[in-house]
Amino acid sequence: MIVIYGIGSQLKPKTSVLSNTIHRCMQQVLGLPEDKRAHRFVHLAEEDFYYPGGRSSAYTVIEINMMAGRTVDTQKTLIKTLFREIERDLGLAPIDVEIVIKEQAPHQWGFRGMTGDEARDLNYKINV
Repeated sequence: MIVIYGIGSQLKPKTSVLSNTIHRCMQQVLGLPEDKRAHRFVHLAEEDFYYPGGRSSAYTVIEINMMAGRTVDTQKTLIKTLFREIERDLGLAPIDVEIVIKEQAPHQWGFRGMTGDEARDLNYKINV
């Protein structure tokens, strides 16, 4: 699951393109299938979103929650690919994008009535 935060007036017009860009990067780097898009956009009021100095009101935070198993190189490739593709597709400068990957053990995921370590029918690899 991916959660994207930003000021609503900045983020809302970009939601569809940003979702498509993020998912394309997830497919390219992690091998996720087309139907594994799970994005949540949080459109915040300007007064509710504090961000670091030197950033514009377009500052966007992308939290990627995934099961542990991807290598450091794979994770770094994903982050760098996201920066590059987001800048290309949306004109959003890397200084205005923050990406964090949060990994949890498979047993800490619950979906379809089971935990992640019990799932035997995933159509993508975790250990890449």
